[in-house]
Amino acid sequence: MLNVQPVIPISLNEEWNIISRTIVPVIDQNIPGLGDGSQSGVGDVVQSLFFSPKKPTAGGLIWGVGPVFLIPSGTDFISADKWGAGLTGVVLKQQGPYTYGALANHIWSVGGSGRQDISSTFIQPFFSYTTKTATSFTIQTEATYDWKSERWNVPIGLFVGQVLKVGNQPIQVTAGPRYYADSPPGGPHGWGFRAAVTLLFPK
Repeated sequence: MLNVQPVIPISLNEEWNIISRTIVPVIDQNIPGLGDGSQSGVGDVVQSLFFSPKKPTAGGLIWGVGPVFLIPSGTDFISADKWGAGLTGVVLKQQGPYTYGALANHIWSVGGSGRQDISSTFIQPFFSYTTKTATSFTIQTEATYDWKSERWNVPIGLFVGQVLKVGNQPIQVTAGPRYYADSPPGGPHGWGFRAAVTLLFPK
């Protein structure tokens, strides 16, 4: 799975931002019993909007809350064919070289032609240490609980990242293993690997 994930802060006024986070998955998967078992295409888009203060709280917390939407833009056999909506929130703290916090959302289906309703919770706690040379070490999980099937999907990842410049463009390159502590039948099992390239546009 390849995720294209732009995150864009938009200034509302002197005190508030709205942060747009869009996830567009490109998926290649095997489905036993379905033709040759191979399907490829674009998955459903998840669009989050966080309303966030421009300044941290007195205790140094950075937070944001807002709506999240599921858009059935995916191709056959990959899309759930359901519109969804719910709430999302994030809270984090930067303390010296440490950054820690959590992001969460819950999505309910609100329409669409798909036969199965959606009620899904996503929880992403994270902890990161960044060195003076902009090398980061991060441990996180991206747990999803499907309330309809009553099943978890829990990959735990350990990643190393480095900020560098290509020409005048700052980027972050990240890679590392992850292990599926739990997953539904037919889902991924055992060890996996993630690599990411993030284009940075600091103001």
